[in-house]
Amino acid sequence: MKRILLSALIIGLSLSALPQNMIIPLWDGEPPNYRETGLQTLYDTTDIVRVSHVRYPDLAVFLPSKKNATGEAVVICPGGGYMRLAYDWEGSDVARWLSSHGIAAFVLKYRLPGPESNLVPHLSSLLDASRAVRLVRYHAAQWNLDPGKIGIMGFSAGGHLASTLSTHYDAGDANAADPVERMSCRPDFSILIYPVISMDPEITHGGSRRALLGEQPDEALAAHYSNERQVTAGTPPAILVHSGDDHSVPVENSIAYYRALQKNGVTASMHIYPYGGHGYSLAVGKGHLSTWPDRVAEWTRYLSGN
Repeated sequence: MKRILLSALIIGLSLSALPQNMIIPLWDGEPPNYRETGLQTLYDTTDIVRVSHVRYPDLAVFLPSKKNATGEAVVICPGGGYMRLAYDWEGSDVARWLSSHGIAAFVLKYRLPGPESNLVPHLSSLLDASRAVRLVRYHAAQWNLDPGKIGIMGFSAGGHLASTLSTHYDAGDANAADPVERMSCRPDFSILIYPVISMDPEITHGGSRRALLGEQPDEALAAHYSNERQVTAGTPPAILVHSGDDHSVPVENSIAYYRALQKNGVTASMHIYPYGGHGYSLAVGKGHLSTWPDRVAEWTRYLSGN
């Protein structure tokens, strides 16, 4: 009996050490652009897991077996209007799907602009997304990844964050004391699912714009975060998925980004479905719409030359 219990304990310890069970902090100690207010992170598990008031961002790691691994990795930014995170619906559920297709996945629990713990509200989400890509790239060898195949994925407002990093990345600080900060935060590709792209009042999602920039943002700041206006030839390739009947985030967001990518000679693919509305996650049981993850997997293989 003792031997059985000991074996079970060893197995339990081994499983807890597996990377797909790891949740790692993004930053050592307090994150940048942060002040302590005593505000606690909130979790609503009524139907899906919604997280708000994120204080200390982290990264959940989902690795495929080495035998199945393609070497590709995706950092996932759940949506929620920059007010909360649909953590499992647009995060861990998607990560498990990607991992089952050999793609390493990392769910980012990023800080939101609303809490007073942010010194400059609009900066924290981007700081966290940048750090997440650097961290994954830094651990590429340890996690059996190709450091040149690390992408970012975002849903809705998380798509805005993913496209923001895709157009506002940097090469890293070669003189940084922290070796993670020496890594580039440029994603090698982006996967944008019903994304907010623009802060243009004509096509943006009003709630995301207000949450990120405030009620009456400076025009220059709004332009800075209108990512269709920030695309260059160095912007990473992107695949966009949207529904034509999306009344929350108009499909014009994806169209504008796709056109900007084309204009700058950047590889892009776009799939516009006739139905689906907004916020459908993996679209399980929704007919033709449920094929969008397969289009994404095919596209990543195309980029990789497989």
